[in-house]
Amino acid sequence: MSRFRIVLNHEDEPDESLDTGVIDKVEIQEPSFYKVILLNDDFTPMDFVTHVLQKFFNKSPEAAKQVMMDVHKKGQGIAGVFSFEVAETKVFLTNNLSKQNKYPLKCTMEKE
Repeated sequence: MSRFRIVLNHEDEPDESLDTGVIDKVEIQEPSFYKVILLNDDFTPMDFVTHVLQKFFNKSPEAAKQVMMDVHKKGQGIAGVFSFEVAETKVFLTNNLSKQNKYPLKCTMEKE
């Protein structure tokens, strides 16, 4: 493997003990994914939850109804699993639409 030396001043003699900052090995990690979770409440209509799932999570009507029933019966439902930035955006859009419509529906995210 070839190594490179960084010399800051051309007049200086290279110092063999100088750490050049060359990286010998690069590790590549898979990106983390995040679950987007809808939380149950006693006031948000089921139709609104289904609408959110279709609008922001591209769920079919049948899949949206299934997740909505999980929210209703189990207290929460997983709307999807996404990269951090996508999950964060979907949480924001969902919470913002709920707030605009004066519903207490909450959407959160957690690392998978």
